Amino acid sequence: MKEWINIQLLTAFVLAFGGLVMLFCGIYISPLGQIHESLLVAFGEVATFAGSLFGIDYVYKRKKK
Repeated sequence: MKEWINIQLLTAFVLAFGGLVMLFCGIYISPLGQIHESLLVAFGEVATFAGSLFGIDYVYKRKKK
């Protein structure tokens, strides 16, 4: 069970960090025709939200013990 919690925490961190990076890329990098900024922002929002859900779940599982 402890290994699962560590994997979940790592996944939450990677998703949240990746989502934030994509959000900043969507704001500061002009698209060169390959990736539109709205796609970067949408992916960033989804990844940040998923990371936050994993993180919240991790916190409540830890408090439960």
